[in-house]
Amino acid sequence: MRGVRGATTVEENTKEAVWQAAKELVTAILERNGFQPEDIGAAIFSATEDITAAFPTTGMRQLPGMEAVPLFDARQMDVEGSLSMCIRVLLLTDTEKSQKEIVHVYLHGAKALRPDLCR
Repeated sequence: MRGVRGATTVEENTKEAVWQAAKELVTAILERNGFQPEDIGAAIFSATEDITAAFPTTGMRQLPGMEAVPLFDARQMDVEGSLSMCIRVLLLTDTEKSQKEIVHVYLHGAKALRPDLCR
C-alpha cells in the first residue's frame, strides 16, 4: 500500500466548485499513476477553514467506481500565512509501485505547496 498526496484550490466557496475540484484532483491522481477506483483503499480529504459549502468527499463519491471507497473529511489547521481555499487529499492505494514511482498531484494555486513535485 502507498500513500498518494494531492492538493488543489478553489476560487469560490460553492458546492459545485468544491465538488468539481475534488473530482478533478482525484481523476488526475488516478490518470497520472495508472490507478483504477478499486485500487483505492481509502481517501482522507482536508479543507481550509474558508471552505464551508460542501464536503470534498461528496465530489469524489460522484466519480464512477467510488461508491465503495471509504472516504473521510477533516478541517485543516488554521495556520497564519497558509494557502487559503485549499483542498488536500491522501489516497491510500494498493499498488506495487515504489515510493519514487508514485506521482503526487498539485493543481492550480496548490502548486505553490510542493513545486518540487509538480510535473
